[in-house]
Amino acid sequence: MKKSLFFLLLLSFLYACKDKSNAPDVSGISVSIPVIRFDQDFFRIDTNDIPGGLRQLQQKHPDFYIDFMQQILGVSGSDTNQQTLVVTREFIRGYAPIQQMLDKKFKNTNSFQQELEQAFRYVKHYFPDYKTSNAILFTGPFDAPGLANTNAGFAFGLQQYAGKDFAEYQAPVFQEMFPTYISRRFSPEYMVANCMKSVTEEIFPDRSAGKPLIEQMIEKGKQWYMLDKFLPDSPDSLKTGYTQKQLNWCQANEGSIWSFIVKNEDLYSLSPATLQVYIGEAPFTQGMPQEYSPGNLGQWVGWQIVKKFVSKNEQLSVSEIMRTTPAVIIEQAKYKPK
Repeated sequence: MKKSLFFLLLLSFLYACKDKSNAPDVSGISVSIPVIRFDQDFFRIDTNDIPGGLRQLQQKHPDFYIDFMQQILGVSGSDTNQQTLVVTREFIRGYAPIQQMLDKKFKNTNSFQQELEQAFRYVKHYFPDYKTSNAILFTGPFDAPGLANTNAGFAFGLQQYAGKDFAEYQAPVFQEMFPTYISRRFSPEYMVANCMKSVTEEIFPDRSAGKPLIEQMIEKGKQWYMLDKFLPDSPDSLKTGYTQKQLNWCQANEGSIWSFIVKNEDLYSLSPATLQVYIGEAPFTQGMPQEYSPGNLGQWVGWQIVKKFVSKNEQLSVSEIMRTTPAVIIEQAKYKPK
């Protein structure tokens, strides 16, 4: 009897968890995302024979080689070009200690691969024609992108995923490029979320630039709505980049946040200064508690408006929602949080 009761309780718990995320069953969707270690192959180049090493690297990674050499290192990539040889040698020698640390941190990429493949199952559930590709890991200079969508696949710059406590991130020069409120997100757990943001942008590019504040808020909010569909079981902190404290504050003060914006701003403002306050990277939102408020608060509010609209239009597909104009969303959402 006790075993039966425990089993029923367990089923109820599992059903509740599944119902909470409202995620579709994607177990039948086949997805394979090979993880390619370009980083390790690059740093295996013998600095006493750079030309030979580059030729071997290009033969093994013909699709990504030129992208890396030209877009990341800023050289031609030709194994006979003197600048290419010098820059390659200096980069390998200078970043060798960084790569050694990253080799340890990313010694096993199985969990990353599984998480990425699961996310792409959701992508293909909603967009069956989406073509998946490779996940390429590379190590570039610290100012190189942490993610690039290339013809060879999604390329992840490991130099931006070493972990928020990584000593190099605390250096003054690095802090000038990436202050702590940004570099705290330079951890492996953000890799898949960042990739899904790129997929969202690829499928439905953000064309909100130049539009009024409220329209930008909603257009960007739609992107987080779609991200929710691709990462239904991931914490909102990874999707938004907010800390859990900031998320808790937003949820507890949703009505006050909206009231503040409505009373203090013209929702149809085109002022760059106003847009900067609510859209884009910042350590906090001006006029709100620095300790609790996140930057980019406008996108979070837009997300809530979109979710309110969706709750009243459950018959619409993800594509239809993404194509709905901000004006229709505002009108039908009737967003009035308490």
